[in-house]
Amino acid sequence: MKRFTGLLLMSTFFMTLASCGSSKQSGENPFFTEWETPYGTPPFDKIHSEHFMPAFERGMSLHDAEIAAIVENNDEPTFENVILAYDNSGQMLAQTRLVFEMLCGAETNERMQAIQEEALPLLSAHNDRILLNEQLFARVKAVYDRRAELGLDAEQSRLLQKTYDRFVRSGALLDPAQKKRLQEINEELTRVAVRFGSNLLAENNNFVLEISDEADLDGLPAGVRDAAREKADELGRGGKWVFTLHKPSLIPFLTYSSKRALREELYKAYLNRCNHGDQYDNKQLINDFIRLRTEKAHLLGYPSYAAYVVADEMAGTVSNVYSLLDQVWEPALKRASEELAEMTELLHEDLPGATFESWDWWYYAEKLRKKNYSLDEEMLRPYFSLDNVQSGAFFLANRLYGITFRPIAAPVYHEEVRAYEVLDQDETHLGVLYFDYFPRPGKSQGAWCGNYVEQVYRDGKRVAPVLSIVCNFTRPTGSTPALLTLDETKTLFHEFGHALHFLFHDVKYRGLSEVEGDFVELPSQIMENWVTEPEMLRQFAVHYRTDDVIPQHLIDRIRRSEYFNQGFNTTELVAAALTDMDIHSIEKYEPFDVEAFEHDALRVRRNLMPQIEPRYRYPYFSHIFDGGYSAGYYFYIWAEVLDKDAFQAFKQSGDLFNRRLAERFRRQLLARGGSEDGMSLYRAFRGADPDKTALLVARGFIEPPQTADSVAMPDAPARPVAGSVDSLGARPRPTQAARLKTTLKK
Repeated sequence: MKRFTGLLLMSTFFMTLASCGSSKQSGENPFFTEWETPYGTPPFDKIHSEHFMPAFERGMSLHDAEIAAIVENNDEPTFENVILAYDNSGQMLAQTRLVFEMLCGAETNERMQAIQEEALPLLSAHNDRILLNEQLFARVKAVYDRRAELGLDAEQSRLLQKTYDRFVRSGALLDPAQKKRLQEINEELTRVAVRFGSNLLAENNNFVLEISDEADLDGLPAGVRDAAREKADELGRGGKWVFTLHKPSLIPFLTYSSKRALREELYKAYLNRCNHGDQYDNKQLINDFIRLRTEKAHLLGYPSYAAYVVADEMAGTVSNVYSLLDQVWEPALKRASEELAEMTELLHEDLPGATFESWDWWYYAEKLRKKNYSLDEEMLRPYFSLDNVQSGAFFLANRLYGITFRPIAAPVYHEEVRAYEVLDQDETHLGVLYFDYFPRPGKSQGAWCGNYVEQVYRDGKRVAPVLSIVCNFTRPTGSTPALLTLDETKTLFHEFGHALHFLFHDVKYRGLSEVEGDFVELPSQIMENWVTEPEMLRQFAVHYRTDDVIPQHLIDRIRRSEYFNQGFNTTELVAAALTDMDIHSIEKYEPFDVEAFEHDALRVRRNLMPQIEPRYRYPYFSHIFDGGYSAGYYFYIWAEVLDKDAFQAFKQSGDLFNRRLAERFRRQLLARGGSEDGMSLYRAFRGADPDKTALLVARGFIEPPQTADSVAMPDAPARPVAGSVDSLGARPRPTQAARLKTTLKK
């Protein structure tokens, strides 16, 4: 990391998880004491892998005691002695788990993976014991049944409703035999998820494309070659060039390499991860997921797992999800066909009569962009050095919200990680934000934002969050800093939007911290809208060598090319969302061929052209199997309707940095967490329901409207009455890291 202006080097305070693999006892368990670190950050320099299991065990024991105190209380059940006591319980366990699961994503090793396999099923069983505790639920229900008499304020009423619904959706109304079976299913699902993730991590690291003949580097920019040379040196293959399945290596090769056979080799290796019939094959695990999830949905009174999940989201019904996806799918497919025709002409100039294949798309898309817009990624990269892009995100947050970022020395889990204190507009402490930017063997692919310390209230005082943005960006090489692509630049702004959502949380009750899954991407995706606005580009897009601001002619080319390749981008995204919904909409499980199911869903029933693959194929679709997006990959499209419509408010105001609007967005959406349902929060900001028009215009599928005619979102149905097995409630959420995990933006 060569060029981070103004950053403090914090080498004194780092710990790699190699030390986590040590079996030597490393002093007192940090999870057993209050952290005496700057701003309450985790003491990463003192945390070792052997601390986690004892901390989990003590955390579960303390949590059990807290639940027992609620159950054994002979006083009449009240909001304070039941609902509030339950909301405050389990904080040590939750804290330990936040740190553990974030580290498992950002810097794992064999020891941490072994702890995952041991601990996560125990934690699942512990969670079930509480949510299926009949005496505890009886006291929750007693308060719920008297809710009209209690004089609760709006937040208390919301917490009561969400708590009751969480128990119901977790099986509290089932009979004993059904509860036992549900516990078995949840434990087995946890084990399957751990295996799926471990297999994928191994596959991501196992394959390399090694090149020894420099002629095979034809077309690759110097920076891409340098990175491949450094990777080869790192792997002990000096004098050669190595390309991997990590996106910063994969995408540039597919984009620039003139060697078609090598593009095919690398892309097929990416497409066939965990699909080789060996110890890392995930197809049987996928069958296990669907068998177990379908049975779970049936136990809880739903026809499919998708129906179970979506009932708790803004969409409300599976049909509403398909309605939105179908409206986007058809124009996307049509546009992709037009794009393919143009690129096939370019292919035939190189290889007359050749058939266009999926591994040709990036290469000829880049050629077409140069031809039509005189623009290519390598022309833009010098203006998107990582430190400049990060500074741009800081600038935007300051202009919109008045907040500032100050580098601090704090313990970190890897020497490349940097920490910042975030100061509110009145210079009070708002939180701590870590940045972890580059690929490593122990890091999962993609980009995500999650918290190490959650925002809570203790003794009436706000505990500020500690969170982290984790990415897999192009590394610096030699004396050249990390230079990002435009897509990576948008990724950083995307994850930064999640960070702002965490930082601005000011929620009184822990049970109201989370929002619906199809709302959670709104705060992140809206930040992407500013990236290519001319006013914004001129603030941060500065040439890393000359310090020249990006010239107007490049800004014009970026703006003119915004609709470029949107058919492909949208099709591969929606294809993944459709396969997710399809596989989780199975109502009667029977063993199935995973590849045949995917082929039928996309190629047969929806006419997806063979030149486009879904963004994720099932064997490596981490979002929906070991992540937090099962039956929820549609979240990105649903939230894009919200973010494009919300950004229109800034555009229509005539001021992209409208502080008054931003303050309303912060106060009415970002700060509120789940204190109201997502649609109510959105209406409070926008004054109306979201309009799909802005999404379709932004992707170039329709012309900007000349009138204010609205194309409204599908209406969510009336929610089931709480008290039945079908009642709405907060489904057990994945960890924040899993919930917010994305891969190169999505």
